[in-house]
Amino acid sequence: MREFPSCFGENGVQVADSSSSSTASRAAQNVVTCVYQCKFRGRSCLITVSWTKTMMGQGLSVGIDDLGNQCLCKVDIKPWLFSKRKGSKNLEVDSSRIDIFWDLTCAKFGSGPEPLEGFYLAIVFNHETVLLLGDLKKEATRKIESDYARSDAVFIAKREHIFGKKFYGAKAQFCDKGQVHDVTIECDTVGLNDPCLVIRIDSKTVMQVERLKWKFRGNHTILVDGVPVEVFWDVHNWLFGNAMGNAVFMFQSCIPTEKLWPGHSVSDPSVLKWAYSQHFRDSQLQGLGFSLILYAWKND
Repeated sequence: MREFPSCFGENGVQVADSSSSSTASRAAQNVVTCVYQCKFRGRSCLITVSWTKTMMGQGLSVGIDDLGNQCLCKVDIKPWLFSKRKGSKNLEVDSSRIDIFWDLTCAKFGSGPEPLEGFYLAIVFNHETVLLLGDLKKEATRKIESDYARSDAVFIAKREHIFGKKFYGAKAQFCDKGQVHDVTIECDTVGLNDPCLVIRIDSKTVMQVERLKWKFRGNHTILVDGVPVEVFWDVHNWLFGNAMGNAVFMFQSCIPTEKLWPGHSVSDPSVLKWAYSQHFRDSQLQGLGFSLILYAWKND
């Protein structure tokens, strides 16, 4: 699928196909991808940060695309055990200097590959910070040799793989710098003639889909922090596909329902690609426009 920028496209785990194997499922569990919109060379661009986890340790990949989906540069920081937890890389793109700094020496991780705290990741273009992640702002400022390290990048999209038997959980901000919410998807399809899909935000039920075998694909609008969020779901693989297949959910805070083409599902790459291009055209909507794509895999 090509719904994320091209720098990430060749590295992504392709999981929408119902024929995906258990090996792909296990690999998918260890990738979280985040997309940020920022200013680069005086125009908007996309920075994709993919956090990975393997038996060799943590790693990450940074890609920079322009809005024409052309890859400007890509840097892979390979998994580490006892080295490369702290470092920097620099490169030249069209006679301009790009520096990438990171420090995960004291990083704390949850069950996934994305660090929770105790780290920083900074991307600097011609001595100007375009992206700064993590809670170690002062340490990043000293490393960048700047009086004030900050960035105006906007967090616009996240792709994550979640696993469970009946309950699937993730965290999400539905607008840039907004409150972090717990998203829970509940769906038991084992031995049930009439399974039901329930989605909760911070333990509060926001939508419920009954007669799921007839409504295995669809969309519904919910309100989160007063912001309309369109929820798309496709659980066909859970109900009718390969036993190792995944369901797909997308939460999009600014995609108008009436603009979707009839007959398309959320797992259709053309829909997802359109969703992102539509967001970029509407990017002036006062910080709204976050997209969360969750691939939900059933544990054996």
